[in-house]
Amino acid sequence: MEEVKDDNTYKGFVERLTLGITRVLENLPGVLDVRFVEKPPAEKRCLLSWEQKNNCALPEDLRDFYLTTDGFMLAWNTKLENEVVPVGCMMINNVALLRPLIQSNVYSLPNAPTLDDLDFDDDLEESDGPEKPHFDFRSRIFELDPCNGNGKVCLVYKNCTSGVVAQQCEVWFLDRSLFWHYLTPSFTAYYRLMITHLGLPEWQYNFTPYGPSPQAKQWAALYQPLTFHDDSHPDAACEPFLNKLDPAEAFRGKAKPPTPKKKQAAQAPVSGGSTAKAQGVSGRHSGTKR
Repeated sequence: MEEVKDDNTYKGFVERLTLGITRVLENLPGVLDVRFVEKPPAEKRCLLSWEQKNNCALPEDLRDFYLTTDGFMLAWNTKLENEVVPVGCMMINNVALLRPLIQSNVYSLPNAPTLDDLDFDDDLEESDGPEKPHFDFRSRIFELDPCNGNGKVCLVYKNCTSGVVAQQCEVWFLDRSLFWHYLTPSFTAYYRLMITHLGLPEWQYNFTPYGPSPQAKQWAALYQPLTFHDDSHPDAACEPFLNKLDPAEAFRGKAKPPTPKKKQAAQAPVSGGSTAKAQGVSGRHSGTKR
């Protein structure tokens, strides 16, 4: 009896934590192996140690999340031609992996380029939209999701001052070309956004000017038809592009060209002359009868 109660309690916990997305995924056609990795809650001393080490205050929603589960991992596969293919992955690093964004050791040589060299002057930045993060001391950046190597979702503290605890943070996406793209103003908004996109490949690129790859768009069109929009061919009325294909016209066979009629051979002059003579004779007989 206790095992049944514990099982129901666990299912209820997963249902609340994932906002019911596991049940939605299990009902989608072709979806297999929906796996949610249960993790113990983080300890308060670990959160305090993180804040003191990085001189940043965790937002309340992220703190409550870590006190519920130390990280998040939900993945699912699909089946194509009797082959299991991994598709979706939702991931949030645990406290130990919530580390500052640093560059590779390959560029640690003297006079090697650094991420600070990618920052432009303030007068060269775009005026519209929120201020973008900086790779230097002005921003403190921590990795939330490695995105399977397709970029990084980061927790960003901007306008930082040395020796002062940073309070306000946002969630940004850093693509593979090291350009920043704004996602959400809070962790809760990002968490809901991640659940809504089902952890599909490259879903963060929907918030970039160039969008995800064609293959990722196909996955999104297959498993997310209600929220996926392809703006590659917008019309003047801002309606989704539809391929108006008429099968009767597209697959109609080619019409055969009409066969030219053969010209009749010209009659011989002899026969023509005899005919004329016959007509003349008949005319004479008709005249004599009158």
